[in-house]
Amino acid sequence: MRRRGWFAWWNRRRQSELWLARSPLATGKSGLTSLTVHHHANRSVTFTYWITVVRQRHPEEDWEFTLPWDDKSFTDVLTAPQPDPERLKQLVHLVHALLEEWWDTKGHNRQSAKMGRQLR
Repeated sequence: MRRRGWFAWWNRRRQSELWLARSPLATGKSGLTSLTVHHHANRSVTFTYWITVVRQRHPEEDWEFTLPWDDKSFTDVLTAPQPDPERLKQLVHLVHALLEEWWDTKGHNRQSAKMGRQLR
């Protein structure tokens, strides 16, 4: 992708997507490779994160995590070009907390395990 095309694409992303794309995992050194936000006709959303985790004395891990989001109370935050900053912080905190919870419980909770898969 040409640099100019990438910049135009990045500018079109909603502010909520940019905040949600910040790496939330505190486990070792994690990097968010990618985030997609899929808006459904019923106003629900699916967040899909691709994450790379690097920890000392462990091989690098790539994960895909999918979070269905049925809470329609944040529709305004997800669709507005400039959402209310406080509501945006609330949404980011909730989504990142759920991502952290998934990371911590994926090894021993079936429901959590279904939300993500190790790619490498």
